[in-house]
Amino acid sequence: MTRILIIEDETTIAQLERDYFELNGFAVELCHTGDAGLQLALQGEYSLVIVDLQLPGMDGFELCRRIREAKEVPILIVSAKKEEIDKIRAFKLGADDYVTKPFSPSELVARAKAHLTRYERLLGKQEPRPKNEEIHIRGIVIDKASRRVFVRNKEVLLPAREFDLLEFMASRPNRVFSKEDLFERIWGMDSNGDIATVTVHIRRVREKIEIDPSNPQYIETVWGAGYRFTV
Repeated sequence: MTRILIIEDETTIAQLERDYFELNGFAVELCHTGDAGLQLALQGEYSLVIVDLQLPGMDGFELCRRIREAKEVPILIVSAKKEEIDKIRAFKLGADDYVTKPFSPSELVARAKAHLTRYERLLGKQEPRPKNEEIHIRGIVIDKASRRVFVRNKEVLLPAREFDLLEFMASRPNRVFSKEDLFERIWGMDSNGDIATVTVHIRRVREKIEIDPSNPQYIETVWGAGYRFTV
C-alpha cells in the first residue's frame, strides 16, 4: 500500500485530507508541526509528502528544502498563501505542486496520483502487478491492491462499500446473488441497516461503470433472484 505523510497543523484539514486519501487506498500518517514532520519525512519510507507552509516550528518552505535535499519524493504544498511569490519560492525549493486553500479534496488526490505516476516512471519503479491482483472484464480494470477502478481507461472513484460490492461480484462473474447475500457479505451479518442499501449501492456503481445505467451491461438484475456481474 502506498504510504503518504501529511504535515498540516489544522486538524480539520488534516483529517479531511487523510479521509480522502484513505478512501482511495493510501496509508496515511499525520503530523502537525514542522520539526516533527521533517523527522518523519527523513526517517520514514513515504511515496509522497503533503506540506502546509504555515506550521509551528519549522515552516513549510524550510521543510520542503530539507526534504528535497535528502529525498527524491513528490512534495505537494497545500497552503492558504495565494501570492505568486510564495508559489515561486516553493517551486524553487523543490515542491512539485502547489494547491491553495480552500481546495477540492478530490482534485488533491488526483494531483497526488499524477505525481506518483510520474515519479515512478522517471525512476523506473513501475513493475507489472501480479495478475491475481487485477480483474479485467470488458474494459473494466479493478486493481484490488490499490482499490482503484478504471472504466475504458478512465479512473472512477468508488467509496469503500461501492468498491467492495463491485470487487466481490466481479470476482465471481455470472453468479446470482440475492440482496440478502450481498448485504451479509459486504455489510456483515451484524450490521445495523436496511437491506435496501444494496439497491442504492448497486445503482451508484452502475452510474459509474455503465455506459447506460438504465440498460446495464455489467451488473444485471435477475428478477426475483438478485444481481449478477456478467462477462
